[in-house]
Amino acid sequence: MEKTCTLLVHFDKGTPALANEIREALEGSDVPAKIDAMKKAVMILLNGETIPQLFITIVRYVLPSEDHTIQKLLLLYLEHIDKTDSKGKVLPEMILICQNLRNNLQHSNEYLRGVTLRFLCRLNESEIIEPLIPSVLQNLEHRHPYVRRNAILAVMAIYKLPQGEQLLGDAPETIEKVLSTEQDPSAKRNAFLMLFTCAQERAINYLFTHIDRILDWGEQLQMVVLELIKKVCRTNKHEKGKYITIIISLLTAPSTAVVYECAGTLVSLSSAPTAIRAAADTYCKLLQSQSDNNVKLIVLDRLNELKTSHKEIMVEMIMDILRALSSPNLDIRRKTLDIALELITPRNVDEVVLLLKKEVVKTQNADLEKNGEYRQMLVQAIHTCAMKFPEVASTVVHVLMDFLGDSNVASAIDVVVFVREIIETNPKLRVSIITRLLDTFYQIRAARVCSCALWIIGEYCLSLSEIESGIATIKQCLGELPFYTATEEGEGQEAPKRDQLASSITVSSRRPVVLADGTYATQSAALETAISPPTLVQGSLATQGNLRSLLLSGDFFLGAVVACTLTKLVLRLEEVQPSKVEVNKATSEALLYMVSMIQLGQSPVLPHPIDNDAYDRIVLCIRLLCNTGDATRKIWLHSCKESFVNMLADKQFRETEERKAKAQVSHSQPDDLIDFYHLKSRKGMSQLELEDEVQDDLKRATGEFTKDNDDANKLNRILQLTGFSDPVYAEAYVTVHHYDIVLDVTVINRTKETLQNLCLELATMGDLKLVERPQNYTLAPESSKQIRANIKVSSTETGVIFGNIVYETSNVLERNVVVLNDIHIDIMDYISPATCADVAFRSMWAEFEWENKVAVNTVIQDEKEFLDHIIKSTNMKCLTAPSALEGECGFLAANLYAKSVFGEDALVNVSVEKQSDGKLSGYIRIRSKTQGIALSLGDKITLKQKGAA
Repeated sequence: MEKTCTLLVHFDKGTPALANEIREALEGSDVPAKIDAMKKAVMILLNGETIPQLFITIVRYVLPSEDHTIQKLLLLYLEHIDKTDSKGKVLPEMILICQNLRNNLQHSNEYLRGVTLRFLCRLNESEIIEPLIPSVLQNLEHRHPYVRRNAILAVMAIYKLPQGEQLLGDAPETIEKVLSTEQDPSAKRNAFLMLFTCAQERAINYLFTHIDRILDWGEQLQMVVLELIKKVCRTNKHEKGKYITIIISLLTAPSTAVVYECAGTLVSLSSAPTAIRAAADTYCKLLQSQSDNNVKLIVLDRLNELKTSHKEIMVEMIMDILRALSSPNLDIRRKTLDIALELITPRNVDEVVLLLKKEVVKTQNADLEKNGEYRQMLVQAIHTCAMKFPEVASTVVHVLMDFLGDSNVASAIDVVVFVREIIETNPKLRVSIITRLLDTFYQIRAARVCSCALWIIGEYCLSLSEIESGIATIKQCLGELPFYTATEEGEGQEAPKRDQLASSITVSSRRPVVLADGTYATQSAALETAISPPTLVQGSLATQGNLRSLLLSGDFFLGAVVACTLTKLVLRLEEVQPSKVEVNKATSEALLYMVSMIQLGQSPVLPHPIDNDAYDRIVLCIRLLCNTGDATRKIWLHSCKESFVNMLADKQFRETEERKAKAQVSHSQPDDLIDFYHLKSRKGMSQLELEDEVQDDLKRATGEFTKDNDDANKLNRILQLTGFSDPVYAEAYVTVHHYDIVLDVTVINRTKETLQNLCLELATMGDLKLVERPQNYTLAPESSKQIRANIKVSSTETGVIFGNIVYETSNVLERNVVVLNDIHIDIMDYISPATCADVAFRSMWAEFEWENKVAVNTVIQDEKEFLDHIIKSTNMKCLTAPSALEGECGFLAANLYAKSVFGEDALVNVSVEKQSDGKLSGYIRIRSKTQGIALSLGDKITLKQKGAA
């Protein structure tokens, strides 16, 4: 049988010491050698060996030693040896120890007294303790506080033994007297803890007798007082008003640990606005005063919990919470912004946005690490504010547009996406945004930001001046044509090597030119044909535009976007420009740029030629400018914007639905009891107590106290472990709570005999670990027993629990074994749906190295139905907008996302296509940072995807 262990020592794996070597060292007179030998003996005991042959040697040679280290090691040795025989009786040789312990308790050295008293706290044998009690009680009055505080703990441990009341019947009275005279903070704390544990009424009486001096008590004692208050208020809710007053007075204590505990206790006991406000205020002060980042993160977690249940009070604290942005730590800043964004109301949005705007400006000036990431978070926060309250957009949009050329590409993308939404939702700002965008366009260096900005220019430049400015800006950023120098061959020559490259270089001389075949040629123009690789015309550093440099680097997707934008601008110009000459001039210039881009893409000067998509798009733009029809014009000038408006409306609708779903609260039954506030007796109640009563009634009325669990769901979690014909029937109710799995196993004796030493033996496979072995039981005929087993989980993997029930009967000597069915712990218990931005999803998809590819194999024939089935089976959230999944096109692609309780991300991409025979084919790809979640999710999808069940 496994034993409890009260000592943990680091042990180097190696050759264990031999008992004979230890005995020789103990019998010698060398003190360091004795200390080393005692350490080895304790190590051997901790490894499960008994070494009984050493006991007499230790009694003879170690007990008389005066060395304090040896005496301390002796107590550790005595703590771990077996003091009783197989029947539970104390071994006779233990009498030899008692005298030594008594001598130590009366020793002149305080240290020896103290460590011996601590040793007594771990002794369970009343026969050994009984003769030592008078010496223990004498130490309660010792002059040294170290001895007194350990003597109090020893008295508490003795009193808590099964025979404790017979051994020390008047212990609570004795300790109460000690508490009234004690001055040492630690001893005082131990005395109050003893009363709190063993005589709660005495502790409460002492607390209320000295309630005026509670702020003068030490930190340790104040913490125990808070524990007492929590315990009392759980059992007796009607009296919590007077205790809440004590907690609020302790909020002014000098110790931050006490203040933090007070705030937590206050929230757990009361829902009164005054109490919640006091707790929130305390957390905000701790957030400012503490320099440790871990403390700040913990406090922010507490504020986040308060925000969930008491949002209306937390709204008042938003500016205090936002002060945490002064911390340079990104995790703290991110968590602070997440909390603040959910507390924004029309009353405080202006103040919040002003603060965020100042923070954005600070990131530009200060030369700090990770400024780009912080700026990105701020931009996203301002974006959220502006979407919820469009009226604040005008105050921030122009400041943010300064960061379109940000070196942090992610931050610049967030800015341009924000600008794109604002220009659509705030028509009044359109002119000023377009003007500012055209002025700052040349600063943009990222291709994706350029693409989005060009789309804005193409869609929202409406007046003649804006269109002309837009075309001029794009031409300026593209630079002068050509993009590279064209190849020119000499007239009348036959070049034997057709694949040799030639380029045109401007010269001022008219000298003869030696051609490739060795003949001479003369030129009347100032052009000289030379054999050299084609060269790109980069332009001077001052004039080279951002679009030109990106094009010359081979980004032809951007080239296609430029062509589309020029096409839209020219089409709009036709509608607003009365002069046909100007329109034709703009059209011809646009066509020239498009043709030049195609030539650049097909030339050998770039390492990679233009891709087919970009080529087709540019050619489409050329054809459109050469021959425009009304239907095509409508598509280009109106349909794009309409699609964008629909996308925004769909996004807003989804966010509104999510907010509504979060806001739903459970309601109680119509016939539940409600107390009426105005009919309550207010006699002797403070304002705080009255508020607390009202909040309790409100909670009771809205069903927060009695949330009934789904009984059907409970039944689904009951697993049958044995058959009905087995002599022992067992079933388990499995509860999964984050890192813990609790098995409540019901065992029923179905025989007419008494089952002895019945034991539930469990083992695990995977990242599961059994915390403690369930003990043995005796089961009467046809009786039942509830056995609880705790299992720790360390990762998101599918685990298996298996085991046996072992028992003995009176008739048969051998043990009987009933094998249990395996319990499979489902990965679905660990993962929950979550959301993330498309950019974050893509970056994680590129970063994660574990991929599990599952081929689609299902009887479902509808793509959307199959996707819904996978979402339901995997407990994930679909990130692809519903509008993108509409329609019948024969194929479907969607991204799913979930997060585990261990903080792991699970990414899934579903790509399916309907075959000609009506069946679905394709792949489901799962990516994660760890192998376990990818494999487990893949197994789950393989099992569930057929959809027959």
